[in-house]
Amino acid sequence: MMRLRRYDWSAVDAAGRREALLRPAVTQNPDLEATVRRIVATVRREGDAALLRLARELDRAELSDLRVSEQEARAAEAALPPEARSAIDAAIANVRRFHDAQASPPLRVETAPGVVCVRVSKALESVGLYVPAGSAPLPSTAVMLGVPSAIAGCRTRVLCTPPRPDGLADPAVVVAARACGIREIFKVGGAQAIAAMAYGTASVPKVVKIFGPGNAWVTAAKTLVAADPAGAALDMPAGPSEVMVVADGRADPRFVAMDLLSQAEHGPDSHVVLVTPDPGLLARVEAEIESALGSLSRRAIIEQALRHGVALVVTGLDEAVAVANAYAPEHLIVQVADPRGFAAGITTAGSVFLGRWTPESVGDYCSGTNHVLPTYGYARAYSGLSVQDFQRRMTVQEVTLTGLRGLAPTVQALAGLEGLDAHAQAVTVRLKAADTRP
Repeated sequence: MMRLRRYDWSAVDAAGRREALLRPAVTQNPDLEATVRRIVATVRREGDAALLRLARELDRAELSDLRVSEQEARAAEAALPPEARSAIDAAIANVRRFHDAQASPPLRVETAPGVVCVRVSKALESVGLYVPAGSAPLPSTAVMLGVPSAIAGCRTRVLCTPPRPDGLADPAVVVAARACGIREIFKVGGAQAIAAMAYGTASVPKVVKIFGPGNAWVTAAKTLVAADPAGAALDMPAGPSEVMVVADGRADPRFVAMDLLSQAEHGPDSHVVLVTPDPGLLARVEAEIESALGSLSRRAIIEQALRHGVALVVTGLDEAVAVANAYAPEHLIVQVADPRGFAAGITTAGSVFLGRWTPESVGDYCSGTNHVLPTYGYARAYSGLSVQDFQRRMTVQEVTLTGLRGLAPTVQALAGLEGLDAHAQAVTVRLKAADTRP
C-alpha cells in the first residue's frame, strides 16, 4: 500500500518539524543554471534560428514557422469538440467576472491644504504569457493569463507554448488563447521561450514582463532574465506545485484522497501534505488512495510524487493552523466542521478551498480565481496572479503655492538632516519668487 510519510507533530522537535515540511528539491541537475545561461545567450545572439534549432533538438519538432498561423488556429478550432469549447468559454466567463471586480479607480488624497496626491494604474505595454505543455497541455493557464491581461489593457500580449512533435501547438491552448483575444501565439517552449520574449527576435516581440508557470528550466530562465535590466521582469518566483489538505475526523476520506491525488498527478516533484488530528482518518485516506490509483492514467507520476508526500498528525485544529501558516501552501484545502472559522487564522497561502464541496480542481479551471500562484513557500511574501500584476502604479502630486508654504519647513528641515542643500533650495527659490512677484 502507498503510504505517506507520517509525523506526530507534537512528538518531533524543531529540526524534525522543518524536515517534515521540507519540499522536494527543485532540481537534482547541477548543470541546470549553466545550461539555461547558454540557451538564453544563444537565443539572444541567434534569434529565430536558435529557436528553430532548439525546437528540433529539445521538442523533436521540425518547424518552418514559429508563429501559429491563422490556418493552424482555424484547424485547432475545428479539432476541438463542442463540449470542450463550451468548457473553455464557461471558464473564461467566470474568471473574467472575478477579475473584472479587481479593477480599482484612481486614488486621490489631499494630504494637506493645497497638496493633492493621486495614484493611478497604467497597463504594462507588452507582456509575455508562458503556457506549459510538457506531460500535459494546460489550456486553463492560457485562460488564467489571458483574461487578466486583457482586463488590465496590455497592448501587446505574446503567448509561447511548446510545439508537439508534429510541429503544431496544442489545439486547446490555441483555442483558449484566441478566445481571450490573443493573436501573437508562438510555438516555443522552455528556457528558449523565456529568452525570446525577454529580448525579442525577428518573430517574437520583446516584452517587459513574463508570466506563467513552468518547470525548473523555465523558472531558472525567468529568474535569469529578470536580473538583467535589458531583460524582462517576472511575475513571481515558483517551484513545483503543491497542496496541503487539513481534514478532521468527519471528512470524507474519498474526497481527501482525490484532492491529494489530483495534485500529485501534476508531476513527480509535486508535494502533497495531509494534516489531521485524527490518525484513523489517515488510515482511511491511504486506503482510498490505494483503491483509486489503479484507475488513474498518470499512476506512475502520482506514485513518484507520493514518495515524498507527508501526513502530519496534530493535537488539534489550532495546531493545524500553525502548521499551515508555517508551510505557506500554494493550495490549502480545508475539510473541517467549521472551515470558515479555520480559514480566519490563515495568513500565508496562495489560494484556500473551503468545505467538503470545494475541490482544488475548481480553482484550477473555472471557479473564477486565478490558478497562477506562489509555490515553494513563496506564499509567505507573494500573492496569486491578479489584474494588478499586469499594471504598474504611478503616483502624481500637485501642490499649490499655499500648499508649498505649508510643506516648506518640513522639506527644509529634512533636507538639512540629510545634507541635501539643493532639495531645500528647490523650495526656497520658489517661495522667494512668489514673494517678489508684482
